[in-house]
Amino acid sequence: MELRARLDAYAALLLRWNARINLIGPSTIASIWQRHIDDSLQLAPLCPAGAGGAADLGSGAGFPGLVLALATGRSFTLVEADRRKAAFLAEAVRVTGAPARVACARIADLAPLGATLITARALAPLPDLLALAVPHLAAGGVLLLPKGAQASAELTNARRGWHMRVDAFPSRTAREATILRLSELRRVEPSTPERHATS
Repeated sequence: MELRARLDAYAALLLRWNARINLIGPSTIASIWQRHIDDSLQLAPLCPAGAGGAADLGSGAGFPGLVLALATGRSFTLVEADRRKAAFLAEAVRVTGAPARVACARIADLAPLGATLITARALAPLPDLLALAVPHLAAGGVLLLPKGAQASAELTNARRGWHMRVDAFPSRTAREATILRLSELRRVEPSTPERHATS
């Protein structure tokens, strides 16, 4: 099955399930391709080359992880705590043949995934997201994160606790959005108060 046919099957399944559980907002149904599928596809060229598993945290309806699994052929773990959404993801994997598995669990409860690529969309502000994601990132791994208008402010806050390389790319589907590719992450070491000699 060609990529377009797989994505069409995925979109049709999503719309059927969306009538029963809230997978995407009602206002975005008419623009499902631009708002969700194309928004996810634009990340594919930014994915790092090489082998290694990937993880999509808080996968929800499968954006961007399931779309990227289909587009790149890379094996993804789709992490989703909501059992109904996880059931949808499992059915979407079955219908599309995506190289993905579903982990129905809270991110913090999972054993480290050792992923070389982690994606997450609309999950949490960047400082909180890094705390969730980095324990599941392999050494040398990359975070690929679509962010909205607050991306710059979130980066400023995140840099208080993390050193990182940041590559930023303008979104092609939302004028105010940015795609962040973060690598070389390490915690900022807390400063040690200086000891003053007493006379």
